[in-house]
Amino acid sequence: MNGILILDKSPGKTSQKAVSEVKRILGVRKAGHSGTLDPLATGVLPICLDEATKLVQFLSQDDKEYRATMLLGVTTDTLDIEGRITGRRNPAVDEAAIREALGGLTGEMTQEPPRYSAVKYKGKPLYAWTRKGIDVSLPPRTVRIYSTVLEEISFPYVRFRVACSKGTYIRTLCADLGERLGCGGCLAGLRRLRSGQFTLEAAVSLEEVCAEEREKILAARVISLSDGLLHMAAIEIGGELAERIREGCQPDGPALRDYHIPSLENGDMVKFLTSDGGLVAVARLLCPSVQLTALEMGQPAAKILRVFRD
Repeated sequence: MNGILILDKSPGKTSQKAVSEVKRILGVRKAGHSGTLDPLATGVLPICLDEATKLVQFLSQDDKEYRATMLLGVTTDTLDIEGRITGRRNPAVDEAAIREALGGLTGEMTQEPPRYSAVKYKGKPLYAWTRKGIDVSLPPRTVRIYSTVLEEISFPYVRFRVACSKGTYIRTLCADLGERLGCGGCLAGLRRLRSGQFTLEAAVSLEEVCAEEREKILAARVISLSDGLLHMAAIEIGGELAERIREGCQPDGPALRDYHIPSLENGDMVKFLTSDGGLVAVARLLCPSVQLTALEMGQPAAKILRVFRD
């Protein structure tokens, strides 16, 4: 069963636990997710099955969109409501101040991974070191906040939507927002609305599916390898070239000369498909498409990154 299942993860469950449940229900050999959701969080969790596990490296780079609920006036050691309370302050702020603070979060910023996070250090998640009393500081990462939208204020709670780059910690964003408002704050609830091209509309919840029908319903919702890469330009190739690529061939100029797509540039990612839509490989172009005709035999035109047998 090669493909991607979009799960609506329930609260109180780790992402890996959700993957294990899907793996057991569908009886697949391999499965992996393309972006961790904390146990507190719910929403879109793309789970790659069997051959699709090779896609994780491409899907994990996708932008995300969340709906976050923030508790004003409370700070914790985990930056969310599940942690130990480290401070309380009166959230004497109004809607105008909240809107201004939210608007100030857009753009590029650096974030240090929270001490209670799943990011790895020497092979272990950061939270494992923290629980042992070992303070590990990892280099800050650069993230980008594309937009923030205030949805509701019900003091001391504030609900907002945020679109951001991969690797953004919404807990950290809430902590920063609380400091900007002068009262502190922590994450009280989080729902992922989108991960790349995948949205809640395509997601299925295990808890809402009858146990006796789970395997059938989940199997029917699996997205094909090719449809999981809608953001990549598709190049349909013949059977002979497809087999050569699957055997390790790196296509040269003459091999791709008949598949010219004017808009493609050097460095663009493409997917090679068979005539029936099967995914053969994901590759990175080594020259603009308009220069393919100038390449000679043996001059590489694309770097094959992953090969699939769909």
